[in-house]
Amino acid sequence: MVFSRSRADEPGSGRVSGARTLESPRWQLASLASAALRRFDAELDAFLVAESLRPVQAQAGFTVLPNYGFSDAPDMDAFLIPGGFGLRQEINNGRLHDFIRALPEKTLLTSVCTGSWIYARMGLLDGKAATNRKEPDRLEASNMGKVPIERLAEIAPKVRVSRARVVDSGRLISAGGIASGMEMGFHLLRRAGYDKSFIGEVARVMEYKAAYELYRDDIEYDG
Repeated sequence: MVFSRSRADEPGSGRVSGARTLESPRWQLASLASAALRRFDAELDAFLVAESLRPVQAQAGFTVLPNYGFSDAPDMDAFLIPGGFGLRQEINNGRLHDFIRALPEKTLLTSVCTGSWIYARMGLLDGKAATNRKEPDRLEASNMGKVPIERLAEIAPKVRVSRARVVDSGRLISAGGIASGMEMGFHLLRRAGYDKSFIGEVARVMEYKAAYELYRDDIEYDG
């Protein structure tokens, strides 16, 4: 449930749409920034995409129904891959890779947390800056695991690993740990052409104003 606007569009000019994949269904926090937005601009739209229209069992235990399957090829301005434990089994999912490669150039490719591993595996981050979750859980911190941002460098040795909260590399935009999905949502509003006052008002109504001001400038632009 993340959105953006095509660079050719202007706020107020038409429907703004975006999608997130459910192949790795940790989407709760990363969805919050978009969930409140339609009260500010009815043109903002968000929907969920999965490999098929079958229900997806989320990591938290509830069931999520996708709006579209890959074969529907819905039009969107941004596509987001979240993180989560389930993402690990999707890194080599050729059908997901094919879906991403078939998206038009106007569609931003975005990720939160370990979601950038997918783009890394596909080679889309080679020569670009990207980020990932920087704080390990207990298993990742042990000798049996690895910090996600370090695994990003392992998956894609040609990526320039950044520790910024959000990294904008043009068409590809990545955000760090789970809660940075909020900053991803705000940044996509910037990319869509919304001004600072609009984004600040969204943060205020969401009672996220203090955190928004703290993280607002923690963005690296690459190219």
